Amino acid sequence: MFIDDVTIRVRAGKGGDGTVAFNNAKMSLGPTGGRGGNGGSIFLEGVADLGALIQFRYKKVLIGENGEKGGRQLKDGANGKDLIFKVPVGTIVHNLTSGEDTEISTIGQSVLIVRGGRGGKGNFMFRSSRNTSPTKFQYGLPGTECELRLELKLIADVGFVGLPNVGKSSLLNTLTNAKSKVANYAFTTLEPNLGVYFELVLADIPGLIEGASEGKGLGIKFLRHIERTKTLFHFISAESQEPLKDYEVIRNELKAFNPELLDRTEYIFLSKIDLVSREELSQKLKKLKALNKQVIPISVIDETSLEQVHKLLREIIKQKTLG
Repeated sequence: MFIDDVTIRVRAGKGGDGTVAFNNAKMSLGPTGGRGGNGGSIFLEGVADLGALIQFRYKKVLIGENGEKGGRQLKDGANGKDLIFKVPVGTIVHNLTSGEDTEISTIGQSVLIVRGGRGGKGNFMFRSSRNTSPTKFQYGLPGTECELRLELKLIADVGFVGLPNVGKSSLLNTLTNAKSKVANYAFTTLEPNLGVYFELVLADIPGLIEGASEGKGLGIKFLRHIERTKTLFHFISAESQEPLKDYEVIRNELKAFNPELLDRTEYIFLSKIDLVSREELSQKLKKLKALNKQVIPISVIDETSLEQVHKLLREIIKQKTLG
């Protein structure tokens, strides 16, 4: 199961209490109560694993380790261990308590979410010339807590979009080491898949249908993952009886979700060309090129058409390097 939006509650560890203690050794009388240890803090750290949020499917409350109580003979209590939870790169951390948002955008990036409470002072810290035997101490402070919404939005250079069963996953598998599920029926892809083509990150977005922006089919669940892709590869099956309608359906859903998506650089891939006649292919290409000049006929079993895709991706890499 792919989890890309989850709400959890986090609470840092409580600081340990200070201690009241006295030295019983002759010539060394006096307070020796140590301070309590600090409570453990909680951090989130970015990783490449897109499925990392699944750990929060059932674990909805994260609690940091408490600091230990102060000891005798000026021994401070041990600090509570910090907890570090891994989340996918591209996760936006919405702090529902403070209203602040933080994005984890790089692998290894660590973000402090809640800080552990400070340990309380022992009676040694309250000694003075006027009070040589204090019995005063401090309780440890509670750790901070908040409610978080973790929302994953993929960060990719190229996003594959289109109706279900149009060959997106097949091309991703061909170009990269991705192992997306492929089959001849709709909604084969039920979660986004990523592949790496040299310096480019390619994202295969599950098939959309008319009304997706309103929650139909897989709904808006995966539309958010298109928002941060720089280039769109729009797939239309050559087997479609109405390729222009298919094109408009996806464009309308992108517009309804976020009009800015229509401004992305877009290439149309007329896929599965090995399944139609040359005459039918020519007619459909002509219709699509009237809408968008950047139409590329492809088949994953045709090396000549695949070379066009490689050439396009090399050009995108070049532009990315120069940019």
